[in-house]
Amino acid sequence: MSWLFHRKTRRLATAIGALGLIAALAGCSTNRATGEDSFTAFMSPEQEKQVGAEEHPKIVREFGGDYDEKDLQSYVTEIGNKLVAVSEAPDEKFTFTVLDSQVINAFALPGGYVYITRGLAGLASNEAELAGVLAHEIGHVVARHSAQRYSRGVLTQILAGGLSAALGSGAGDIVGAGANAYLKSFSREHEFEADMLGVRYITRAGYDPEGMASFLKKLRAHSRLQAKLAGRSPDEIDQFDFMATHPRTLDRIEQAHKAANVTPVANPEVGSVRYMRAIDGIIYGDGPDNGYVRGTAFIHVPLDFRFDVPDGFSMINQPDAVIAQDDGGAQIVFEGAPKAKGVGLDQYLARGFSSKIAITNIENIDINGQEAATGYADVNLNSGGKARLRVVVIRHGENAYQFLFITPLNKVDDYNVALRRTTYSFRPLTREEQQKYHPLRIKVRAVNPEYDLSTFVGQMAVSREPSETFAVLNGLEPGQPPATNSMVKVVID
Repeated sequence: MSWLFHRKTRRLATAIGALGLIAALAGCSTNRATGEDSFTAFMSPEQEKQVGAEEHPKIVREFGGDYDEKDLQSYVTEIGNKLVAVSEAPDEKFTFTVLDSQVINAFALPGGYVYITRGLAGLASNEAELAGVLAHEIGHVVARHSAQRYSRGVLTQILAGGLSAALGSGAGDIVGAGANAYLKSFSREHEFEADMLGVRYITRAGYDPEGMASFLKKLRAHSRLQAKLAGRSPDEIDQFDFMATHPRTLDRIEQAHKAANVTPVANPEVGSVRYMRAIDGIIYGDGPDNGYVRGTAFIHVPLDFRFDVPDGFSMINQPDAVIAQDDGGAQIVFEGAPKAKGVGLDQYLARGFSSKIAITNIENIDINGQEAATGYADVNLNSGGKARLRVVVIRHGENAYQFLFITPLNKVDDYNVALRRTTYSFRPLTREEQQKYHPLRIKVRAVNPEYDLSTFVGQMAVSREPSETFAVLNGLEPGQPPATNSMVKVVID
């Protein structure tokens, strides 16, 4: 009797699950942007707004907060609202945010939350280029690409787990999924659709649709430069910044132009002068809370320290670490060591640094009056070689930091003196240094016949590749002089 009861119950559950799955498969909506069917069964427009509202403050915190200088936020919002007004969702409320991050990026959350970074604002040279970026992200929102991606993902999990997975929570906790679920790369299909819609919106708004293509060229040039500065091949450009999440080509942009099927206005707006005035004076590169790379030195004013890497090392300041490397295969990683706070530094190296790497030859040392400890381990590299990992942990005020020096095992002696100098270069700032160091900024200059290319390159306050950096910032080929009577961007201290 009980066996028969459970058998009937299982059949009923399977039938209910099948009905739920059929209902899900039937959960298509008409895409308001394209007129085609879209599968959005597991995320309603109301849920999209809830996700965006809950994740928005987290995104702002994660990406350095709002950038509120020069009223750039309201300027970007004005352009964004102009584009929304000609979209298929003119009455929906969008929130446009400029994030205080040097990373070149733009993205959108469900519910109308669109973001660009100040780094991206500094790379663009006119309103049409910025409008192209904003219109692309608006296209993702209007076409409900996040809802489509999320719904397809849930359906895949249901199918993989069997029909019984359709019972119970089903779609899962949408809001609890977190913002990262919506910042992953869209499919090539969605990226192309967003480009097509972007072309449509900027053209309807009266902008020059070529702004999208010209900015893509800048993005690729910027990514090549970043790969070069990081000591990597230009073939690795898609790993850097915007290109990692927006893998697009000029051919696809041209296809998007054709698919948009809109006629440009006779005299499309570019908006160079207005745009250059809007970004004149904004921060370039690292902000004060992230520290500054100045040649071979890294200076962090709020945390009151500096150190120097050896000549020949390329240094990159990332959100969680400073990384330097040279052509000989050596690498330096400088990062926080929160687990070392409140414990003996030698004990930290012995027990707290890693559960997989045994640090040996540990000793306590003094670095410019600061408590420190060091030790090393020989490790296997992913490439198959062997390396010496030396760890130096330093207590500085209430915080602890660590250097990771990684050198090929057969070259340890070659780097010993240089890396020792880096270790003992870590020190507090002098009062003069605290007042001296501040962010670099973009300054707009007018080009007149008395100025040549060397005039502007000579004003670039960057320690590496000033000529190429000037070219990338201004959409020029390396060595190409700017046109007379145009406006260009230089980086000043």
